[in-house]
Parts: sequence; C-alpha cells; structure tokens
Amino acid sequence: MGWIPCSGNPDGKKKRKSKMKKMEVQESMGDHTKPIPGKLKRNSSTNSIDPSKNGNSDHIAAQTFTFRELATATRNFRTECLLGEGGFGRVYKGRLDSTNQVVAIKQLDRDGLQGNREFLVEVLMLSLLHHPNLVNLIGYCADGDQRLLVYEYMPLGSLEDHLYDVSLGKKRLDWNTRMKIAAGAAKGLEYLHDKANPPVIYRDLKCSNILLGEGYHPKLSDFGLAKLGPVGENTHVSTRVMGTYGYCAPEYAMTGQLTLKSDVYSFGIVLLEIITGRKAIDNSKAAGEQNLVAWAKPLFKDRRKFSQMADPMLQGQYPPRGLYQALAVAAMCVQEQANMRPVIADVVTALTYLASQRYDPNSHSLQSPRLAPPTPTSKRGR
Repeated sequence: MGWIPCSGNPDGKKKRKSKMKKMEVQESMGDHTKPIPGKLKRNSSTNSIDPSKNGNSDHIAAQTFTFRELATATRNFRTECLLGEGGFGRVYKGRLDSTNQVVAIKQLDRDGLQGNREFLVEVLMLSLLHHPNLVNLIGYCADGDQRLLVYEYMPLGSLEDHLYDVSLGKKRLDWNTRMKIAAGAAKGLEYLHDKANPPVIYRDLKCSNILLGEGYHPKLSDFGLAKLGPVGENTHVSTRVMGTYGYCAPEYAMTGQLTLKSDVYSFGIVLLEIITGRKAIDNSKAAGEQNLVAWAKPLFKDRRKFSQMADPMLQGQYPPRGLYQALAVAAMCVQEQANMRPVIADVVTALTYLASQRYDPNSHSLQSPRLAPPTPTSKRGR
C-alpha cells in the first residue's frame, strides 16, 4: 500500500511541515484545482470534482477526529491491532467509541514517503468521490504533526493477501471470485475516468491497493497519488513520475506524461496477476521471468500456451474460453503504445460478462444463456 518512484529508487526522507502549502496541493491534484479551506466540501466551480455526473449529487464531508479519539479506538495503537504497514506508515483496526463502528486507521509515518500533500489529496479525493468500488473515507485527524486517515474496515484484507504466500487452510481464490474482483476493480476505475468531472487518474493501481469486503467485494484504496486528468484540448498531464515499480505504463515512466491510458496499463498488470498468480515483479524467478509482462508477451502469441499462464493454484478449474478472453483483455491493456489500449469502459463490459459466466468445476460448464460481447478494441483518445 506504500509507493515508490517508478524508477524503483525511493525519494529521500522529507521533513514534515506543520502547514499544507497551496502550491503543493495544486501540483499534486492538477493545476486546475484549488485546495478548499476549512471544512471539506464540493467547490461549485466547473473545475472542481463533480460527482453528480453519475447521478449522485449528495456529498458528505469527512469527519474530523482528535488524536486522542483514534488512540482510544486502537487501544493506544497496540501491536495486536496492527493490520499492516508499508512506506506510508501503519494501518490499525479500531473501534470508534462515538458510533461503535469498526474501522481501519492509517497512521502516516511522520518521516515516511507519504507527506502532507498526499494526505490532503486523499482526504479531498475520497470526500468528493463516492462509488461502491471505492473505499469509503470516514474521516481524518490532523492534530499537530499527526496525520491519520479513518476508513471503513475491509475484513478480507487486500487482493495481494489472497494471491501470494497464502497460508495453509486459507481459502484459495477460485475462478469465479477472481473475475468478480477484476470486474469490480475495473468499475471503480471506470467511475474515476468516466463519471468524475474532471476525470481522475488513479496512478497507483496494484493488488495491495484493492481491498476486499464481505463476499470478496473489491474497493480501490490509497488515493494519495491521484491526479485530476486532462481537460479541454489537453491530451495529458505532465508530472513527476510516481507509482509502484512494475505497474507504471512505459510512456509515463519515460516522459512523465500521464493519461487515463496509464491507469489502463496498470489495470492490465493487475488482471494478469489475478489470472496467473504471479507478481508484477518477482526477483525470485528466473532471469527471463522476473517481469510479468516480459514473461507473458511471448505466450500471448500462441493460444496453445494460454493454459500455461493460468495460476497453478486454480488446479485446472477454470473455463478455457473464459481464460482466453480474460488473457485477451489483459494483453490489450498492457500494449506498449497507449493509443492501442482499450478505454476502461470497454474493459468493464468484457469483465462484467466474464464475471456473469458462473463456472461450475463439477460439471465443467458455464451456466448462462447470455451471448458474449465483442472483445474490447483499442480506442484513441483519453
């Protein structure tokens, strides 16, 4: 859930500042947005994020919490409440006294990589954007130099937890669940790209940032690196290259020019991970197999080798046609040329169909009378 520059070399530690600078927020979210003073609320200007584009104009501002309230919720940040940690700091499970609600509390490391700018961007983004496939921000704390974020608790952890190093006795992800997660994550990305106004580029899509609720319902989390996308005649947003090594689109890593198609590439990597059970970058593999895309590209060219790409943990229990279609979508998303990648709406169409095809390992058949939609094609723009 932490982040590093795409080059793989993390920035040096930055000193914390007690005040959030206006120019920092503008650079991080995009030049055409402004920080909102005081209580967070939707700006009425046409350049602010407008969630009403998808029919939801209601907006609930994030709550503010004192550090004492959150310390109490986590029993003084006890080790047994720790859910995980990364470059940003630590995440604890807690219970709010005021509502008796179970929550996840992220305490940002005061000497870590995620600073004031990313903290404020995440608060602003998740206060303004609401969708069933985006994690819900309940509130935040900015007492002194303490920076904490309070989210809804996602009981099944991250997608990464269920794909790699799965402990004995833990349920393995079956084919149906994998397609459900992929389709849901794509819908969250579609909301950011097509429903938010202006569009939002997520910029840090990876398995550890896809959290799972009851029934393996997926939600995108960690919006500290998100940026407002290009508007008007602009084709891209120029920014310093940030993200996670192995997930960055090649054109973004090389030029710093960020587009919505940069997110589509990252999604393709995630989809490949879901299908293959391999990590985006795995240094424990042989030299030619450490980079997931480099390993997959030769196999994409021969349909007879598609079965070699299925996660061994599936134990052969997957629909061959569904595997081919899912790999075809992933292959298009990770095209080196951005304009050859599909838009996320077409990816959602394809994966929603695949998720609707319930595979029964006992009968080795698909139960659905629906006809398959056309495979998404690349579309220029965005």
